[in-house]
Amino acid sequence: MFPYYDIIVVGAGHAGCEAAVAGAKMGNKVLLVTMNMQTIAQMSCNPAMGGIAKGQIVREIDAMGGYSGIVTDKTMIQFRMLNLSKGPAMWSPRAQNDRMQFHLVWRELLENTPNIDFWQDMVSGLIVENNCVKGIRTGMGMEIRSKSVVLTNGTFLNGIIHIGEKQLGGGRAGEKASSGITEQLVDLGFESGRMKTGTPPRIDGRSLDYSKMEVQEGDQEIVGFSFKNIEKPMEQRCCWITYTNEKVHEILKTGFEQSPMFQGRIKGIGPRYCPSIEDKINRFADKDRHQIFVEPEGWNTVEIYVNGFSTSLPENVQYKALTHIPGFENVKMFRPGYAIEYDYFPPTQLNLSLETKLVRNLFFAGQINGTTGYEEAACQGMMAGINAARAINEVEPIVLKRSEAYIGVLIDDLVNKGTDEPYRMFTSRAEFRILLRQDNADLRLTELSHKIGFAEEDRFNRVIEKRNAVQEIVSFLKEYSVEPADIDTYLEEKGTTSLIHKMKLEKVITRPQISLLDLIENVPAVKTHLEKYEKEFLEQAEISVKYDGYIAKEHGQVMKMDKIENVKLKPEFDYMNLQSLSMEARQKLSKVRPQTLGQASRISGVSPSDISVLMVYLGR
Repeated sequence: MFPYYDIIVVGAGHAGCEAAVAGAKMGNKVLLVTMNMQTIAQMSCNPAMGGIAKGQIVREIDAMGGYSGIVTDKTMIQFRMLNLSKGPAMWSPRAQNDRMQFHLVWRELLENTPNIDFWQDMVSGLIVENNCVKGIRTGMGMEIRSKSVVLTNGTFLNGIIHIGEKQLGGGRAGEKASSGITEQLVDLGFESGRMKTGTPPRIDGRSLDYSKMEVQEGDQEIVGFSFKNIEKPMEQRCCWITYTNEKVHEILKTGFEQSPMFQGRIKGIGPRYCPSIEDKINRFADKDRHQIFVEPEGWNTVEIYVNGFSTSLPENVQYKALTHIPGFENVKMFRPGYAIEYDYFPPTQLNLSLETKLVRNLFFAGQINGTTGYEEAACQGMMAGINAARAINEVEPIVLKRSEAYIGVLIDDLVNKGTDEPYRMFTSRAEFRILLRQDNADLRLTELSHKIGFAEEDRFNRVIEKRNAVQEIVSFLKEYSVEPADIDTYLEEKGTTSLIHKMKLEKVITRPQISLLDLIENVPAVKTHLEKYEKEFLEQAEISVKYDGYIAKEHGQVMKMDKIENVKLKPEFDYMNLQSLSMEARQKLSKVRPQTLGQASRISGVSPSDISVLMVYLGR
C-alpha cells in the first residue's frame, strides 16, 4: 500500500510542517503522518507569530526557504514591529493571525508542494534495526518503511490535560494523546522527562465592553515576515489591553486548593517566561495587577484569546475572576483554560544536526526537545528536515553557527546546555545580536540554503540584487560630500548642528536625528542619486553605516571564537582518562560528545580551565 519513503515526519504541527517542506523541496519523498488532518499547523495557543527574538527566527526560516513567514503574511490580521525605540538589533516583527486561515493556508501550501504524501493515523512506535531507524508502526497496525524519521510530537506524548481537579488524557483540547513512542525510546536507552504548558480561556468578544480597555492598533506600514513580495492586508484588526486587580487575585486564590500545579498533580515544569496567572500571583505577590492582552482570533469570528490569563484552575473560578476584569463584567466563556503535561527528551541526547546519538537517521524537533513556542518548533523542524535529507544522502549536516543565526543559538543551547524547563528564545541569549538582525536574515542565510538545494532561484537572485544595491548606496554615502547650503536648513529643523564645511554623507547619517529616507526627501542632491533604490535596500545601507563600528567589533569577536570553533574533537575520545579535567567536565564531555572545542566550551559545567587542558592536550 505504501511506497518506500525517504523521510517520514511524525506530527503536523509547526515543526512537522517545516520538516516536511524542507525534506520535500530538497528532492526527497516525504510522508507526513498526523492523527488529524483537520488540525495541520494548528495554532494550539496564541494565534500570533513572532515577537522578541521569535520574529527574527521566522525571518530566518523564510530566508532559508521555509513557509512560516509566507503563511504568517497571508493570514495576519495585525502587524507590529516591536522595539522600534531601540537599536535595529532589537527590532522584532510580530503578527496577530487568523487562526483558521493559518491552518488552511499551511495545508494548501503543503498539498501543493511536490513529494509530500499524507497519512492520518497515530504512530505507536518505530522500526529500529541495528541502531538505525527504518520506519514507523501505526495505531492501525501498519508498518511504513523509510530511510529516516523526524519526530515532532508536540504535547501529545502521553499528554494529560488538567483543569482544577479534573484530569483528561489528551494532547490538545478535544484530541487524544499519543502513546507507545516514549516507552519504546526509553527501552532503547533514551532519557525522558515531563514538561507542562498551558493556555487561557477563550471568550465571546460580543460580551466585552471595549470602552473600558486601551486600544492597541497595528503599524501603519506592514513590513511582514517573508522576503518574498506577499500581499499584505489593506486593513487591520485592533487588539486591546486591560488589567487584573486585587479582587481578581482574591477570587483566583480561592481555587488554589484545587490547583493541579500547587497540589502537586502536575509533575512537569512549566515555562518560566510565560507563567500561568496563578503562578504570577504566587511569584509576584507585591504586584496588585497584571496586564491582559485581548486578542481577536480571526477576521470572521467573535472568539477572543485572553493573553496573560493562562490557567488550570477550576472553570468556575476562572469565570468568576474574569468577570471582575475591567471590560469583562458580562463575559461569556467559550471554553476554560487548561494546563497540559507531556513527555519530552532532554536534547543533550542529540547531535547539533538534531539527529539522535543512540539511533541513526532518527531526528527530534520541537517540544519533544523541551522548547516552547511555534517559532522555536518550526525552525527545529526545518533544520531536522534539511539534515534528514542530507543524512540519507550521506552528506555532512548543516549546522548554523551562533554567529550565523538565532536558529544556531537555539540548537547550540539545547544540545550543549540541555533544558529542564520549556526553552524560549530571547535576544539576550545571542552574543552577536547586532549581526543577527531581522532585516538581514536573507543576506545571512539564503545563499547557503540555495547552495544546498532548499532556497529557490528567485530568492537567491533577490539577495544578490539586495547585496549589490546596499554596496552601491554605502559607497555613495562614503564618497559624496554635501554642501552646507544644501543641508543646513534640514539639519536645523531636526535640531542638530549645522555644517561648517562640506561633509561626507556617511558622517551626517551617523547622527541619531537623521534618517536616510528623510534625507532623501529633504535634500534634492541626495534624492537625485538614491531615489531609484527600494526602501528595504536604503534601510539596510543606513544600518550598515550607522552601526559600522559595532558590527565590525562583533565580526572581530566572531573571528576569535572561530579559532576554537574549528578545532575538531574525536568522537571516540576518552575524556574519563584525562585526569587534568574536572570530574564534572569529564562526565559532561563524555555525555555530550562535542564535535569541536568551541562546542565543548559552551557545555554547562565545562570551565575555561578545562578548555585550556584540552587545548594543551591537542597541542595548541
